Amino acid sequence: MVIGFIIMGGEAIMSYRSLPLSKDARKRIHLILHAIALALGAFGIHAAFKFHNESGIDNLYSLHSWVGLGTISLYGLQWIIGFFTFFYPGAADTLKRSAIRWHALFGIFVFILAVGNAQLGFLEKLTFLERTGFDKYGSEALLVNFTALVVILLGASVVISTLAPSNIEETKKSSVI
Repeated sequence: MVIGFIIMGGEAIMSYRSLPLSKDARKRIHLILHAIALALGAFGIHAAFKFHNESGIDNLYSLHSWVGLGTISLYGLQWIIGFFTFFYPGAADTLKRSAIRWHALFGIFVFILAVGNAQLGFLEKLTFLERTGFDKYGSEALLVNFTALVVILLGASVVISTLAPSNIEETKKSSVI
């Protein structure tokens, strides 16, 4: 799920903003990367339920699981609405212009939810490991904490790079002045 929602989703977000391609090419790449992220997220949820069922662990008992289901639901809704508004068959230009800011804002919100939910998952994993009597400073704990820090830094870099003014926009504005 980290590969899907955070890595692929982050790449999809940044690709639309930063690739030096035509708008149509960036839109297609953005759409495809998000579809891959959604598919990987759905596969991850299926794997989690399967693992829980085979291990005798209850499903949907933690904040991590509930936020996760909410996140993938919002991610899917965002993808479907974006697909029909901006790609196929495409809404009216006035609707696209009014929806693009909300689409971008909601997309960043869902991405931040995914990063936050990953942190809940890492914390849950550490809690499970603690119950088994692992060393608090052992290699497993360091791996989980290091991975959690990398996810936070990656998420922050995606959000900052997306919200920061781009050089292209600054160049356009300065050429007008």
